[in-house]
Amino acid sequence: MRKFLVVLDDSRECLNAIRFAALRAAHTGGTVQILSIIPPEEFQHWIGVADLMRAEARERIEAHFEVFAKWMRDRQKIDPELVIREGEPVDEILEQIREDPEIGILVLGAGTERSGPGPLVTQLTRGAGSLPIPITIVPGGLSKERMESIA
Repeated sequence: MRKFLVVLDDSRECLNAIRFAALRAAHTGGTVQILSIIPPEEFQHWIGVADLMRAEARERIEAHFEVFAKWMRDRQKIDPELVIREGEPVDEILEQIREDPEIGILVLGAGTERSGPGPLVTQLTRGAGSLPIPITIVPGGLSKERMESIA
């Protein structure tokens, strides 16, 4: 079964990427894998504090994921998978793609700010020619209605 890999982070554009991935998976008989990455700089503290911060970050990610998972189960009849990794975001995305051969498409949300589409889109599209799977970039300003009509 083809998996749509989407990154869960604190950006506004990730909402559209998750929504689009769920719609496409529902329409094509696929599934969704949601990847959340905890950057290493969050744990540059004493070891006890770092362990507590890591646990809190995981709890926050799992709570955030459950909101999207409930929507996908109820509305799209898809049971998404959550993967949490620690490290540099681009490196961890590429490693997840390498480790899971069922991932068929990476779905990213593009920001609408003047500074550009966001760091993940910028960094991953630079090397898009050497990626083993296609990338779908979902505009951050795309309406729900328009998204549903094209997904």
